[in-house]
Amino acid sequence: MAGHSKWANIKRRKGAQDAKRAKIFTRILKEIAIAVKEGGGGDPDTNPRLRLAVANAKGANMPKDNINRAIKKASDKDSENYEEVTYEGYGPAGIALFVEATTDNINRTVSNVRAIFNKYGGSLGTNGSLEFIFDRKGVFSIPLSALEERDMDELEMELIDGGAEDMEKDEEFVTVYTSFEDFGNMQKKLEELSIEPESQELQRIPKTTTTLDLEESKKVLNIIEKFEEDDDVNAVYHNMEMTEELAAEME
Repeated sequence: MAGHSKWANIKRRKGAQDAKRAKIFTRILKEIAIAVKEGGGGDPDTNPRLRLAVANAKGANMPKDNINRAIKKASDKDSENYEEVTYEGYGPAGIALFVEATTDNINRTVSNVRAIFNKYGGSLGTNGSLEFIFDRKGVFSIPLSALEERDMDELEMELIDGGAEDMEKDEEFVTVYTSFEDFGNMQKKLEELSIEPESQELQRIPKTTTTLDLEESKKVLNIIEKFEEDDDVNAVYHNMEMTEELAAEME
């Protein structure tokens, strides 16, 4: 998830797609568990948070049986209790790193996160220390294949009406950005238009970015990948400029 935003999880190098897919499924299962526990039960029609988690599961092509099993398991009063936590700090060359995690053991998670910061040239800061660097935005990734019959100019006007602040298009997706406040409005607008995003979530977007040379950039990519390999970590946001040279290096 979030792979279509250049500010979120760094795209994996070739050969890691299966691991990435497994990580996405694990994250979604945790989202479903939290949604059932905190959002008001196992019915997506009456639980908006669960409805969003199920929509993201479908967008990631998770089998329906897996989704239903996850909801049933989370509805059991003896199932695991997950908690959402965030960690803020700086990586190599002073790049800001915002780590989002979901865990059933906070002591384990904070220990792992601190160890990665320390081992790979970073430092764990205090929560709130990066608030001035990132904005929280709604990010909707829509496959171009879902828009083949649409008039793109007309669609853009509809999306602006739903709160779109910015749109990016690449070979596979249209990515729509909204303010935090307009996240729900865009969800409703896409439902009205019968458009199903592959993912719809809140991400942390940097207000400004820092350009590094290639060697320093590689060090930042390395620490981000180490965080992403941790089972508890959902997403890592950063304020490093993703240059064409760096993108080519990641191929």
